[in-house]
Amino acid sequence: MRERGPRSASALVALASALVLLFGVFLALGTWQVERRAWKLDLIARVEQRVRAPATPAPGENQWATVNSRDDEYRHIEASGTFLHDRQTLVQASTDLGSGFWVMTPLRQADGSLLLVNRGFVADRRRAELASQGPSGAVTVRGLLRTSQPGGGFLRHNDPAAGRWYSRDVEAIAAAEGLQRVAPYFLDADAQGAGRSGKGNVPGTDDVDGTAPVGGLTVVAFHNNHLVYAITWYALALMVCVAGWLVAREEARVRRRSAAHDGAFANEGTRRVEHD
Repeated sequence: MRERGPRSASALVALASALVLLFGVFLALGTWQVERRAWKLDLIARVEQRVRAPATPAPGENQWATVNSRDDEYRHIEASGTFLHDRQTLVQASTDLGSGFWVMTPLRQADGSLLLVNRGFVADRRRAELASQGPSGAVTVRGLLRTSQPGGGFLRHNDPAAGRWYSRDVEAIAAAEGLQRVAPYFLDADAQGAGRSGKGNVPGTDDVDGTAPVGGLTVVAFHNNHLVYAITWYALALMVCVAGWLVAREEARVRRRSAAHDGAFANEGTRRVEHD
């Protein structure tokens, strides 16, 4: 099989440009993942600190405009008031206890404002029996502050008209129930959440004593695969460098062989001329 000759200058420039471009892209992606990892570690540290901190009063109406995910998500808060059980909403949920619903019940506070409280999980087979159970008087609820979840779930959109909810969209739930002065966040009740007797309230039970909903099921976990992604991108950048070195080495070999062949051909031509 005939070996190829040296690449043209334009081909070498095009190949080198492609390799440099790929190297730059992979290097940039790896660096971005390193930065994302630093951000994620900071987020995890901040959230863990909030979750473990003592409960503080839920942000009042004068603070609603400043509540945001970065500064407030998963804060440990508490609120007092009276539940409006006739205005509650069931949002589909999938938990370690199986499929069912989150029980979102408005809590009317002393100043007249409302706060949606996720009282916990109730299994589908028991929602009619247990979802409406809860205290009728004043209560104090503790749990985690969660920002609104607009839109719906994965590939599923909330349908307020049909009463089908796949995410805890505070604004949409408030509009569907005709609620006014509603906080733009909701409270995830803890394991000793309101509306429960305190007996047998251990997440993972089957509510055999009838004390539903089951609170304290908030999953506070963040995927942190950024280091793996960074290593992958940097490895690809290194592979581009290796590929460039191999191409350069092969091109040098081809050029040396071509030069040697041309030299040998020139010498043969000279000998023929002298002989003639």
